[in-house]
Amino acid sequence: MMDISTFLFGASVWALPVLFAVTLHEAAHAYVAYRLGDDTAYKLGRVTLNPLKHTDPFGTILLPAVLIFSGSPFILGWAKPVPVRFGRLGNPKRDMIFVALAGPLSNLFIALVAAIGIAIIGIIPDIATAWVLQNLRNAIVINLILAVFNMLPILPLDGGRVLTGLLPIPLAIKFSQTERFGMVILLVLIFALPFVGREFGMNLNIIGYIIGTAIDGARPFFEAIAGRNLF
Repeated sequence: MMDISTFLFGASVWALPVLFAVTLHEAAHAYVAYRLGDDTAYKLGRVTLNPLKHTDPFGTILLPAVLIFSGSPFILGWAKPVPVRFGRLGNPKRDMIFVALAGPLSNLFIALVAAIGIAIIGIIPDIATAWVLQNLRNAIVINLILAVFNMLPILPLDGGRVLTGLLPIPLAIKFSQTERFGMVILLVLIFALPFVGREFGMNLNIIGYIIGTAIDGARPFFEAIAGRNLF
């Protein structure tokens, strides 16, 4: 059990990165959908950077808090999904791709801004440097994780939407039917397969491998911008 000071520090350096990551991700979806013809999210007040409009009580607050309090090596969270009526978009099949890409691209943008922030962190008073630095490092990590995870070609993830938009219509229709099983597939990949693998002495954490490989590949780029080792 971690002491209260460790908990408070851990909570404080993860809370803002997670909140901004999931909030801007959904706001980006809403904004691009609105600009491309669907005002569904706009009418619900979701084209905004106000975190309260995107907060999911469990995914944005409770789950991250439990993971931090338990000393989990990873932090996971999400915001309320933005409703998009693809039929209202100017070119539904093409515009679906742009709306889907907006979320992961916003996460990459935040990671880039965080790396630049680390590069200029010297202008911050010394008493706050360690706290700000850890916030920025965590922002890079969580946003890279979200960007890669959401681009997995599985519905209802953004990568699944992009693939649906790229496939020929007959294949896109068939692939879209897999969305009803999407959450089950994700639960199997995230929890069941790694558990089975551990029982048999094998590493079956496929999603962890994909995310880890992608982050390792992106590390030199972000460290070059930040001017230091990040993680």
